[in-house]
Amino acid sequence: MMEISTSLRGGGTVQGNLFHNIISLSNLFGAWKEFKKGKRKKADVARFELNLEDNIFQLYEDLTSRHYHHRPYSAFYVYDPKRRHIHKASVYDRIVHQAIYRLLYPIFDKHFIHDSYSSRDLHGTHLGVERSFVACRKVSRNWKRKIHVLKCDVRKFFDSIDHFILRSLIEKKVSCHETMQLIDLLFRSFEKEKGKGLPLGNVTSQLFANIYLNELDQFVKHTLKIKYYFRYCDDFIIVSEDSESLSGLIERIREFLYENLRLELHPNKVEVRSVKKGIDFLGYVMLPHMIVLRTHTKKRVLKNISLISKKLKSGIISPTKFQGILISYLGMVSHCRSRKLEYHIKNKQ
Repeated sequence: MMEISTSLRGGGTVQGNLFHNIISLSNLFGAWKEFKKGKRKKADVARFELNLEDNIFQLYEDLTSRHYHHRPYSAFYVYDPKRRHIHKASVYDRIVHQAIYRLLYPIFDKHFIHDSYSSRDLHGTHLGVERSFVACRKVSRNWKRKIHVLKCDVRKFFDSIDHFILRSLIEKKVSCHETMQLIDLLFRSFEKEKGKGLPLGNVTSQLFANIYLNELDQFVKHTLKIKYYFRYCDDFIIVSEDSESLSGLIERIREFLYENLRLELHPNKVEVRSVKKGIDFLGYVMLPHMIVLRTHTKKRVLKNISLISKKLKSGIISPTKFQGILISYLGMVSHCRSRKLEYHIKNKQ
């Protein structure tokens, strides 16, 4: 099945037929192709693939006839390392989420600021930590001056997203009534409380979260005129020489979040901190002249390597998979100073 064309994935040409492009067979098969990556051994995905064409054509029929309804979620907890409550949709529904995402992402992504790093093409955590480190170096005049960072976290972000506000933000770029009806159906499929909340397990939730907090990004960049601001999901930092000016921003940001997005800063996760004491951001700790791994992350990597080594010896995982895991860890430590851990990983190869 051919990939959906660039003209359908991007600009103003999609608006008139956006819904029909979302539910087209080419987009549904493309959504399946993207969705299945790394999941084909999952029992529910394998079952769906056994009758792939029949299932996709049935989904297409349900969407075109307006008989599509969202099935219940299955809920479970993951530890990565923080405990998170995940709500997983059925394969049938996740293909719809992926189909919507494929068309909406290019419409919205071009309006996001450069230094937003959550769930974006070519904007991963490694780029985020590198650019924020470069900003620290610039503001400190190559570490000759003392600098500070304001670090903030939004309290219960995904649970607090207001459906009405989010819908109004999406409508600014999406004029297709049928598409908005389909999005409304997604909103109704999950509520933490009346009219609020997005499930962590949906690919659409990642995009909707960026649409929501793009309002904060624009406020910080264009109203507060902040040059060095970096965000990953609901965590963000601002770099400055002046700790007092950073402290003065907290109340303005707090007011904006509540008045415009009905969000609150986490009371225990707002601080102005000297870079000399270390800035924990995106899984790394920034210090003058260096970036290091979090101590907790380092311990977790060592523990995981020990566990997978035992699985390799027991034949539970293959040597190829074992090497792949080690290579991914080497990629992670290549972005920081961690020679002992790097040596340990290479010694296992």
